[in-house]
Amino acid sequence: MSVTLRSNSNVVFQCAFHVVWCSKYRRRVLGGLVEERLKQLIGEVVEEKGAWLVGLEVMPDQVHLLVEVDPQYGVHKLVKAVKGRTSRVLREEFPSLRSRLPTLWTNSYFVATTGGAPLAAVDEYVAQQKGR
Repeated sequence: MSVTLRSNSNVVFQCAFHVVWCSKYRRRVLGGLVEERLKQLIGEVVEEKGAWLVGLEVMPDQVHLLVEVDPQYGVHKLVKAVKGRTSRVLREEFPSLRSRLPTLWTNSYFVATTGGAPLAAVDEYVAQQKGR
């Protein structure tokens, strides 16, 4: 499997991350129409920020995101943008979320580089998490 190298004006890179975050209080609110809209919003934000969405799986109380990010932009800025936009928009569009939660997401998140693992293998792992 070949490695896809990306570049900007200063850097050639291959920086892939597995990011996981949970709904506040681990409430199981991310199903149905909320899940569909969440996936759409995440795709929009990732594209706007110049990152590349490799894999995405939404479970009732957590999100697994596999993404490639320009190291000069940084994964933290991307996660902050994704969580901020999705919380604001979903709570506006689905009033039941406002009444159940003070905020949609916890403050924390997990992030790991995919290291030497092929992206296809990590993507398969992320996809399998929904069945657990």
